[in-house]
Amino acid sequence: MDPSERFCVPGERLCSAEEATAGSGTYTRHGFIFSSLAGCVEKTSEESGLPVVSVVRDSDPQLLPDVGVVVTCKVCSINSRFAKVHILYIGSTPLKSIFRGTIRKEDIRATEKDKVEVYKSFRPGDIVLAKVISLGDSQSNYLLTTAENELGVVAAHSDAGMQMVPISWCEMQCPRTHTKEFRKVARVQPEFLQT
Repeated sequence: MDPSERFCVPGERLCSAEEATAGSGTYTRHGFIFSSLAGCVEKTSEESGLPVVSVVRDSDPQLLPDVGVVVTCKVCSINSRFAKVHILYIGSTPLKSIFRGTIRKEDIRATEKDKVEVYKSFRPGDIVLAKVISLGDSQSNYLLTTAENELGVVAAHSDAGMQMVPISWCEMQCPRTHTKEFRKVARVQPEFLQT
């Protein structure tokens, strides 16, 4: 296998020190070059003779949701106490891997929390803007809130498969059938609109 195409872990022996020169992310010991970090092995040719072996990390580190950031997520399932979501974006940056989140009943609205019903706020498949309020519990779920005017459902589809249009802060309507459905509708700010 060509060493320039492989992934290595710290302490992995890469090649003999007679074959190459140790570059960044590597060290030499007992006549061999070892990796000092996890990453991809790169071998570059030098005019002076021996090629240089380096280990480089993924140049784009994994972005993680943090407390206070606005995220875009998709509702996966709902029950009477909370909505389960997959976090897809942090701000306008797409995530490489999906993170799970939970929007609890009491975190849906800022007012009349005791009257909130999850099924009247979200449905599976809805795209929601939410804010991270906690890094969650042992199942690594992020706790999210939509208890601000700017947060809530930004895109939803009706039973007819049409993109619904918001008609109030708590209802959306299908443009084809004119059926109204309850949602916790977001008042979307211009910076969150994709162009």
